Amino acid sequence: MPEEELDELFADLEALEDEVMDPEARERLEEAIEAAEEVQAEVEVLQTNRRKGTFGRIIRGFDRHDAAEAFLGALLFGIPMGVEGGTNEVGEFMTGHPLLFVLSLVATVGLVVSILFVAKFQEVRVKDPVLGFIPRRLLGVLGISFGTSVALLTIWGRVDWMTDPWLALCTCTVAFTPMAIGAALGDILPGS
Repeated sequence: MPEEELDELFADLEALEDEVMDPEARERLEEAIEAAEEVQAEVEVLQTNRRKGTFGRIIRGFDRHDAAEAFLGALLFGIPMGVEGGTNEVGEFMTGHPLLFVLSLVATVGLVVSILFVAKFQEVRVKDPVLGFIPRRLLGVLGISFGTSVALLTIWGRVDWMTDPWLALCTCTVAFTPMAIGAALGDILPGS
């Protein structure tokens, strides 16, 4: 909707606002004004996006394309973790420090939330949250990156779930942190 048409719409709505006396009709009019303001904000973002390119786009939902981008980002950040011996050393250290294990998980989730929703690389909108409040994109990015961590380290023989499952979990959690960051960036930076 061009700017002139939006200006006309706001002028008409403001004129109606002075004339409408019925409380129910006035409430519907206020809802229409709020909706028009949201449309105006969307138009401004879209116009800015045309000038910006990759950054600043509006992203909604989480589909198979987003999952593929998250998987690729997790792999790009995770392959070095799979071949680097330090991953196993840190995992071994974490087995004796369960509080640090939990803090590592919390920090990873916090980093992903910050990348997806706080840093504003893109305008990420939450659509159909799980249980009414957990963003699908957050669950997807975390699930894909953790699953990739477990699969990669297991397939490459870096962890042995039969011998010491706690050590394997700690080691996969170490690799999970950079993989989650890579998955979040891989998901949102293309702007889909």
